Amino acid sequence: LEVTAISTQGRWGSLDWVSSYHLQYSDSGRNWRSYRQDNVPWTFPGNTDTHTVVQHKLLHSIRTRFLRILPLEGSPSGGIGLRLEIYGCTYKSDVADFDGRGALLYRFNQKSTSTVKNVIALRFRSRQADGVLVHGAGQRGDYITLELQGGRLTLHLNLGEERSGDGDSTHTSVMSGSLLDDHLWHSVHIERFNKQVNFTVDRDTQHFLIQGQEDSLEVDYELSFGGIPLPGKPGTFLRENFHGCLENLYYNGVNVIDMAKRRKPQIYMVVRS
Repeated sequence: LEVTAISTQGRWGSLDWVSSYHLQYSDSGRNWRSYRQDNVPWTFPGNTDTHTVVQHKLLHSIRTRFLRILPLEGSPSGGIGLRLEIYGCTYKSDVADFDGRGALLYRFNQKSTSTVKNVIALRFRSRQADGVLVHGAGQRGDYITLELQGGRLTLHLNLGEERSGDGDSTHTSVMSGSLLDDHLWHSVHIERFNKQVNFTVDRDTQHFLIQGQEDSLEVDYELSFGGIPLPGKPGTFLRENFHGCLENLYYNGVNVIDMAKRRKPQIYMVVRS
């Protein structure tokens, strides 16, 4: 469910209500995350009587299976009690599980693609601090890699040769987030136009420019998700594979997991030997 608003009311026929509370949500019912604003757990003002309905529209919606209210204060003349209503809509979810032994490959219709714009969107959940989420590379030296490193996300980009004509490195790496291996869902959105990049992790956006002279990203054959297969050596991977779940994985508008579910020929799995 995608939750957009919440309403509370005191318990009927009593002097019980909740005058302030925290809201928490979870996908498993075991690991809980507090609803936050301004990067702190948000305290919701509640009720001052039993009959008035107090509604809060969430500044940012939350996607979850479980919700719970943590009362902070109750009625001064009674106890703690409430009636609750949740507002939202059904949330469509395509999820793929990765056990650290394989990767999902999206093969292009042509040998290579050269793009000036890329958009990658996904959500992930993991208990492992390291692992590759997205990787693509070209013979010219271009590459894009998104990976967990020590519980933080790092985005690596290179357009063209590893070193430019004047000897300067064209490689760009940007790190975001922390403690992302907490087995909670985190959202990622990457948008590149020429050398300009917007890199968003859980509503925290970094804007930066890629080094070098080239504007296009050239990727050969395929993109991989969950690992970096070694070309010519099936079942061999170059770095630590991702261990966890990816949800609603989009590359330039293509729903990769949905294509995998429908067994489209462009999508296939490779497994560590």
